[in-house]
Amino acid sequence: MFANFDINFIIFGVFPYVALTVFLVGSIARYERDPFTWKSSSSQLLRRKQLIWGSILFHVGIITVFFGHLIGLFTPIWVLDALGVPYWLKQWMAVLIGGPAGIAALIGSTMLLHRRLTDPRIRVTSSYPDIIIMGLIWLQLAIGLLTITQTLQHMDGAEMVRFMTWSQSVVTWNVNAWVTVVNVHWLYKLHIFLGLIITMLFPFTRLVHIWSGFAAPFRYLLGRKGYQIVRTRRQTALPAHRATGAGQSTKPAE
Repeated sequence: MFANFDINFIIFGVFPYVALTVFLVGSIARYERDPFTWKSSSSQLLRRKQLIWGSILFHVGIITVFFGHLIGLFTPIWVLDALGVPYWLKQWMAVLIGGPAGIAALIGSTMLLHRRLTDPRIRVTSSYPDIIIMGLIWLQLAIGLLTITQTLQHMDGAEMVRFMTWSQSVVTWNVNAWVTVVNVHWLYKLHIFLGLIITMLFPFTRLVHIWSGFAAPFRYLLGRKGYQIVRTRRQTALPAHRATGAGQSTKPAE
């Protein structure tokens, strides 16, 4: 019965759809059920010094890596051919841009993880999902950097085309997508598998606040009305007649 069973089919053929379904449905369910948890739960007020550099390095690096993967994997191959972009050139761009960005994100995540684990004040306000997801992201970045050692051994772009074909086949519901990555190095497979795990855990962690970052520009462009609380730099108190409301007298009634 299981003579022809291949674990690659489960991981790279079935699991992507499981992860994407949990990602989408879980995000919607969390927003509907617990909208007040839809935040990053910043600990900046507790300890700021180490947070600044760690946060900058991590976010700049991870955003560059994310969009690099998004554009690199989902740009149709025929577009590269039409533009005359050689596969080897795209491969070098991925290494030269993604490598430094990955290093920056890894350093930043190391600082943030160290801060969260060693500072008593931060540790007591951290949940287990916070620590687990940060640890998984750190591991994913480390594995991603290790894959560069394999990438440098075949700079013709052939492996890159494999991953592009797999990614685009998954989103177009090609049931044979998994076949394209069966023979790649195990580091690549681990990188993909861990990425799917993080995608599936996304709605249940603080990562869910990323949705707000994408949605915010549209909310402002669509002209949604509302109020924004801001911190004033005023050193003195407002005059009494303004503090109690325009047009209202502060004198007691006679």
